[in-house]
Amino acid sequence: MNQQMAKIIDGKATAAAVRDEVALRVAALVERGITPGLAVVLVGEDPASHVYVRNKDRAASAAGISAHTYKLPAETSLPDLLALVATLNADPKVHGILVQLPLPKGLDEGAVVRAIDPRKDVDGLHPLNVAALSMGEEGMVPCTPAGCIELCDRYGVELEGARAVVIGRSMLVGKPVAQLLLARNATVTIAHSRTRDLAGVCREADVIVAAVGRPGLVRADWVKPGATVIDVGINRGDDGKLCGDVAFAEVEAVAGALTPVPGGVGPMTIAMLLSNTVDAAARLG
Repeated sequence: MNQQMAKIIDGKATAAAVRDEVALRVAALVERGITPGLAVVLVGEDPASHVYVRNKDRAASAAGISAHTYKLPAETSLPDLLALVATLNADPKVHGILVQLPLPKGLDEGAVVRAIDPRKDVDGLHPLNVAALSMGEEGMVPCTPAGCIELCDRYGVELEGARAVVIGRSMLVGKPVAQLLLARNATVTIAHSRTRDLAGVCREADVIVAAVGRPGLVRADWVKPGATVIDVGINRGDDGKLCGDVAFAEVEAVAGALTPVPGGVGPMTIAMLLSNTVDAAARLG
């Protein structure tokens, strides 16, 4: 009897669909005299950040969003960076502000994030947006967690009443994706490096979200047959290839649905950033 393989959740195709929808929303705003504007601030020469920002610019422009990247040298001072953020906050043509993280050593990331107008904080990291998510109020939601939920929705993954395990407790992914799952009436466990019997905890889950940055951490015997596995990890394997936190080939034979790396959650991050920018433009006018 042949083993039924997991349904592959295609992040590239889903992100393309979201970007098409964003373009339609942009066109409707332009008709009202509003062109959504996104400002990206890039400090230093981190190669991965440069590639990511270039992809953001390209996707924003394709959707009709006015995108501008401010490239600053690594030795930029905190006062100068905060002054740029203040200028962007005050610019009515800028609806979304994203400061690419991580910042060079010596720059206070928390101070920079707190300086962004929360209404323009398309990364969803300002304390007021973090609080809004926790309280179930309207605010900006971090892009990668929002992308995880969007993938589940578009692939018919039942979240209400599901047992969900989130591996990782970062402010960027783990905690916000847990809040989003709670808001959808899932029963959520946040697991991490100190969790006792992590494999046993995962085996009870209907949905696993892996976001720890450990290549191949989640193995086939961690996964309940038929469970949905969302792999947020982006790692470089010993062979130099990109890989996730999930042992894909193993887990594919057990899971009901599974995101690949690359081509799963990654493309959704930029798509949801564009969606957040348009949301901000619609609110700010």
